[in-house]
Amino acid sequence: MSEIKTVRQEAIDLSNPEPGLKRQVLAHNKNLMLVRHLMRKGWHGARHSHPHDQLVYIIKGHLNFIGGDSSFEVKTGDSFVVPGGTQHQASALEDSEVLDIFHPWREDYAPVHGLE
Repeated sequence: MSEIKTVRQEAIDLSNPEPGLKRQVLAHNKNLMLVRHLMRKGWHGARHSHPHDQLVYIIKGHLNFIGGDSSFEVKTGDSFVVPGGTQHQASALEDSEVLDIFHPWREDYAPVHGLE
């Protein structure tokens, strides 16, 4: 039987992958990864894609999002899904906190965060 592991937010360090963005990898396994992102007002992420499906939930704040051929704004309480392989980009219109769930896990985040 698999063990269920509790991850305490206060026990996990935040990384700074780029100016204006902080990242905290929370609970995860090889199928799923929960990641908390903190974006400072004025932050503009690079347009990118990855093979992972990404579910996005805005805990607080206001973001502009470009995904595929659409552009929209999201605020506290909003959520959406970015299908794997979709070019996308986010910008913070105010200080924001976001939870991202990736399927499968982001193996590229693992070495940075000392994950197995």
